[in-house]
Amino acid sequence: MSQLPTSLDKRARLLELLKQRALIFREVTLASGQKSHFYIDGKMILMSSDSTPLIADLLYDLTADWNLDAVGGPEIGALPLATATVYRYHLAGRRLEGFCVRKEIKTHGTQKRIEGRLEPGWRVAVVEDVMTTGSSVLGAVEAVQEAKAEIVGVLCLLDRLQGARERIEGMGLRFEPLFTLRDLGLG
Repeated sequence: MSQLPTSLDKRARLLELLKQRALIFREVTLASGQKSHFYIDGKMILMSSDSTPLIADLLYDLTADWNLDAVGGPEIGALPLATATVYRYHLAGRRLEGFCVRKEIKTHGTQKRIEGRLEPGWRVAVVEDVMTTGSSVLGAVEAVQEAKAEIVGVLCLLDRLQGARERIEGMGLRFEPLFTLRDLGLG
């Protein structure tokens, strides 16, 4: 009789996938403007049948006792994370809404900055795939705060250990990365 994988097993498998699929060694300019000799392309594991269930389970395990109403963050990186988390909550018989924050408001349609449902007073987790300084997630944090929702925590798949934690915690927010560069052997 086989046992179900534990959170530790899922974490180890996801880390292996991060190393195999998302870690690229070459000169790049990060969203923060900093130069780096390697890149973590989170999108390479955010939308894979191998990794999405692992991400969903790990984010659920991390947030299950946060009493959340919604999860979301900046468009692109947060969309697959929020969708996976919402689905995992559904599998657990729990309600959770997902949303994303646009960088720029569309000039057509509903012209909303926040897509999806987000109500004042809701408890929210803000998610992002990879964080360096935290600059990319700040727009989403501000939009959630403007919507008068309560940010319970900011989560990311990987923290590059270049100031995101300090910046987010400096705002009085909880910061929880699933992995850091140290887990990849790079920090």
